[in-house]
Amino acid sequence: MTTIKTSTLRVSGASLYYEMRGSGPVLLMIPPGAGDARSFNGIVNHLAAQYTVVTYDRRGCSHSKIDDPAEDVRVETHSDDARCLLATLTNEPAYVFGSSAGALIGLDLAIRYPEQVRALVAHEPPVQHLLPEAKQPKNIQEIYRRDGAVAALQKLMVQVGVSYDDREPGVELPQPNEQSAANSQAFFAYTLQAVQRYTLDIAALSATPTRIVLAGGSTGQEYIGYRCAAAVANLLGTSVVEFPSHHAGFVSHPRAFSERLREVLNA
Repeated sequence: MTTIKTSTLRVSGASLYYEMRGSGPVLLMIPPGAGDARSFNGIVNHLAAQYTVVTYDRRGCSHSKIDDPAEDVRVETHSDDARCLLATLTNEPAYVFGSSAGALIGLDLAIRYPEQVRALVAHEPPVQHLLPEAKQPKNIQEIYRRDGAVAALQKLMVQVGVSYDDREPGVELPQPNEQSAANSQAFFAYTLQAVQRYTLDIAALSATPTRIVLAGGSTGQEYIGYRCAAAVANLLGTSVVEFPSHHAGFVSHPRAFSERLREVLNA
């Protein structure tokens, strides 16, 4: 196992917990909606031989404490946090990978702070405003109000095509616990509304000098995450680069996913 270095960075309104593994150019991994630094545990050791892999808890999740629990956190707030983290860790433009909400944060980071991002792989960013109404997730807020955060998030995972029936040999799935339940609650408190309010500036994204790669799961073409990636790729005049499996392929197929990510970053 690769040695893990842990630390905390003070940013405006919060303290960010982060972990570092490996050596080489920095690769910042921005976690998905209800995820934290552990979301990428399956793939980080496969990447650490080539990169200094940085994972972290977004503000309000797990170890990253937020000063004001009632704060109106925006996508831009999360990308400012990522900027501060990168500025602390490296003087060079970094590689960035983000999945789901983390991909949307990565896109905003590339628009507003392109000098800090050498290349971004945005895996299934939730840009529902670019899709027809019929293709958008249904009833998630209603389920949240009625049944709670965990049940609503499970329903959302079904809607985006996540299934762990097919996975690489030896892969052990994360087990639900008090922390994951708290992060599910934080998803609805600090992430979902921020994502739903955010409008991706395609003109600004087209103008950024950062290399942008839109990624989607190879088994999820009919699901919303892939369709969102395809919508952005089409507006940028490019195409979706397919990664193994579905919206959470880095969990179910970590070896194949990390190999694909290395290929894309090295292209």
